[in-house]
Amino acid sequence: MKLRVCTYNIHKGFSQFNRRMVIHELRERLRSLDVDLVFLQEVQGMHVRHEITHPDWPANPQHEFLAHEVWHQTAYGRNAVYDHGHHGNAILSRYAILSEHNQDVSDHRFERRGLLHCEVELPEVGGVLHCFCVHLGLTAGSRRRQMMALAERIEQLVPEGAPLVIAGDFNDWHNRAADLLATRLGLVEAFEACTGRLAKSYPSRTPFLRLDRIYLRGFAVAEVGVHSGLPWSRISDHAALTADLEFRG
Repeated sequence: MKLRVCTYNIHKGFSQFNRRMVIHELRERLRSLDVDLVFLQEVQGMHVRHEITHPDWPANPQHEFLAHEVWHQTAYGRNAVYDHGHHGNAILSRYAILSEHNQDVSDHRFERRGLLHCEVELPEVGGVLHCFCVHLGLTAGSRRRQMMALAERIEQLVPEGAPLVIAGDFNDWHNRAADLLATRLGLVEAFEACTGRLAKSYPSRTPFLRLDRIYLRGFAVAEVGVHSGLPWSRISDHAALTADLEFRG
């Protein structure tokens, strides 16, 4: 079985520095990648003020708007909640999502974070793929505690050796995830496996920071891609990352 996945911090559907609402352009660019599973961060589930000030603001939550007629299954984890709306992580899937759960791993009330965990049916291999969409904190201490919580959840709920994809914005400036997460769980990072180094994903115009990751278990990596520069840099401050995977069984 072959599987194509993408991770993308969509900046709530606005361009860098919030200059323009770009959710419609973002949908078209995302569809051009032709992926099976999409791991999204900073997804706007609701925003009453934007609905009023932007006439073409989608009527549905952003994850449903982006998925329409392409990814027939979606899951959304509400993390940050405020008077006029909320945002969080989302997973879009061409395969059936059997279960979903969003675990609150916020380190303090000023930075709300969650781990969105979905079980996705893989009919071609008769099994289940465990998917985690993450957006970790901005401080080293927060990230360390959040990665420990993620590892503990996987060890408790995911069968040993079961296929697994963890993708998202790790904000991992110094690559601590290799020791805190990958080694502990027997994971490989898609870009490291394919190219020997982590992908540069931020800022999207000319990336030099390696913030976004795709960690795997149970797959071989056939090809990877960083989608940066124009036109992607008009859409979000992060580049989109894709990986073509082959199930190892």
